[in-house]
Amino acid sequence: MAASPVVWRVKRFLRVGSERRLREAIRTVDRLAQEVIDRRRRTGFAGKSDLLSRFMAAGVEDSGGEDDGYLRDIVKSFLLAGRDTVASGLTSFFWLTSRNPAVEAKIRSEAEAVLGRHHNDAVPSFAEMTEMHYLTSAVYETLRLFPPVQFDSKFALNDDVLPDGTIVRKGDRVTYHPYAMGRMESIWGPDRLEFRPERWLNDDGLFVPRSPYEYPVFQGGSRVCLGKEMAIVEMKTVILAVIRRFNVRVADPGHEPRFSPGLTATVSGGLRMVVEEVKR
Repeated sequence: MAASPVVWRVKRFLRVGSERRLREAIRTVDRLAQEVIDRRRRTGFAGKSDLLSRFMAAGVEDSGGEDDGYLRDIVKSFLLAGRDTVASGLTSFFWLTSRNPAVEAKIRSEAEAVLGRHHNDAVPSFAEMTEMHYLTSAVYETLRLFPPVQFDSKFALNDDVLPDGTIVRKGDRVTYHPYAMGRMESIWGPDRLEFRPERWLNDDGLFVPRSPYEYPVFQGGSRVCLGKEMAIVEMKTVILAVIRRFNVRVADPGHEPRFSPGLTATVSGGLRMVVEEVKR
């Protein structure tokens, strides 16, 4: 039951209970964001192409100084904007690997080859994660079958004609469906419904990306998702932290989860899992 507005206002004024915890959480997040900004300021941002450096440089050019409050909001937005989509992707990943233990075993074997067998608590570097081509393929294959954003729309700025001859007028809404496109036989072949990370690997076992117009999970063109690489890194980091130490299985093997579309795809009722430590 929701608290009445009067109770909420009193708690906020007195800074007690959930309002006190909220303020503490905000201060913690602000402090972490400020540390990122201070670190970039020390190392220099001129000429760098990452988002934070560009915003910092733009602030200097536009106003002759940097607004740390504004920069903190930028950092927080970048970190928090992809929370639900990454969570959705991870849910799908662990469901798929629980049904395909051979994939889980290959990821664990690859991680041991790159990171070593006994360094379970070490956070892999970006370079180390880049070496894990099978893990990358498994992540992309997961998002092909269960994209967190299952459909999206754009509005035409001007009159246009699509490649198939469809006329689009200025202001028309055009919706595309990454979920359906990830299951098209004309793009992915007769095994399109199978979870097969190997489809992303070349003959040398190296990950090869597909065109964003075949695989529009992160959109494409000039409006490609700015958080794409960070989302992939976040997923890999969590996957490695879990899969190197635990076996993850669906609690009820006969249960078929129902994925509900929305702004971000979710599993209705959640997904109950059994987690067991890997015996070495």
